[in-house]
Amino acid sequence: MSNGYADKIRERVLSATNGTVFTTSDFSDIADNNTIRQNMLRLVNEGVLKRILGGVYEKPKYSKLLGEYVAVNPDAVAQALARSYHWTIAPCGNTALNMIGLSTQVPATWSYISDGPYRKYEWNSTCIEFKHRTNKEITGLSYMTALLIQAIKTLGKESITQDIIETLSEKLTRKEKDAALKEASRSADWIFRIIKQISEV
Repeated sequence: MSNGYADKIRERVLSATNGTVFTTSDFSDIADNNTIRQNMLRLVNEGVLKRILGGVYEKPKYSKLLGEYVAVNPDAVAQALARSYHWTIAPCGNTALNMIGLSTQVPATWSYISDGPYRKYEWNSTCIEFKHRTNKEITGLSYMTALLIQAIKTLGKESITQDIIETLSEKLTRKEKDAALKEASRSADWIFRIIKQISEV
């Protein structure tokens, strides 16, 4: 029976896109934790997977252009951890600005608000931080709405120019704008006004 589990775990990993990040919980429908860990470690030893953190693995992505493996995407690790612990998360601070395209600077610490507890994870020179927030700040919001709100909050009321409003408007689809307008009604008045302006451009 264990061979059957191993085959299913291997098949799921091999069918995933290179660069995909897994946690052991992604295989909980196949086997128990101990069996999953044993098989993940076997795949690490075979070079199919790379271990990032305890219980977090990546299917490495090779760049022919660079002639080397691409560094794991910290956001993919954050999303995998959130999935594993059933947290709702959204990028905040400089991470939000980078991910929405308002900053090209790579964050020193990848920061997220979360409805889970405060957590910090580090590997190599990368750091991910989850900051606990009340449910109303994150629960019930689509990913893009939460990202937009956090980017606006990071910039601050006085720093929002017409250029920024237009830039943000270009980055959102009509569907995302409509969702943001509906979902952000509980936000601070000044944030909601800016989202309204973004949706009207």
